[in-house]
Amino acid sequence: MRSTRNHEIGVTAVMALMAPILFCQGKYVRRVTPKLPEAAGERRGESGNGQPLRLLFLGDSAAAGVGVATQDEALAGQTVRRLQDKFRVSWKLEAHTGATTRTIIARLKAVEPEPFAAAAISLGVNEVTRGRRASTWLAELDELAHLLRKKFSTQRMVWSGVPSMHEFPALPQPLRWYLGTRAALLDRVLKGWIGAQQDCEFIAAPASGYGSMMAEDGFHPGPKVYELWGAAVARCLDAPLSE
Repeated sequence: MRSTRNHEIGVTAVMALMAPILFCQGKYVRRVTPKLPEAAGERRGESGNGQPLRLLFLGDSAAAGVGVATQDEALAGQTVRRLQDKFRVSWKLEAHTGATTRTIIARLKAVEPEPFAAAAISLGVNEVTRGRRASTWLAELDELAHLLRKKFSTQRMVWSGVPSMHEFPALPQPLRWYLGTRAALLDRVLKGWIGAQQDCEFIAAPASGYGSMMAEDGFHPGPKVYELWGAAVARCLDAPLSE
């Protein structure tokens, strides 16, 4: 944790020197980047045959399917499609553009409890863009996991890694370098935290290929990314929980 803290201090110091440039580039990116809608379609459903599996999808705009037209093409649809031959999947999606771990916690506190055996979670990008401290995020991860276990009886959580933002085509340099460095830091923090949780598993984000597989805004997944991502989540859920 000390190395993470030291790295964070170093990045923060560099940011302070480059703050005017990063601020202007951030404003520019927000202005010129196309605002894509969340994927259309139902946000809960039931599909397949076999052993019952209640599955909750949680997260940000990527979990909400920004970058594709329908939920069938997005993370939930791609995952359920690969599980439905073996499981009777009852699924629900709680995700929205701009979501952070903090806003997802607030949302889950506000909804009625219902049991979900597993949860697939996509968070971290908005923590990067908002400059969330690693220590703050760790506390929020603890709170979210505790809430899922206690209120929703969740026995298994599949966490997607923070993507390699230094490859996002929408981001100019040096903003791309800065956000990429922050994303890599929070990805390591998430992976380390998961390693200490018996009921949590980590799925690494793609290491390369973002340019050719991104949506038209250069910031969100395109259809191929969702296809690969859903397949990875499904493989994880179809395998025994790692010891």
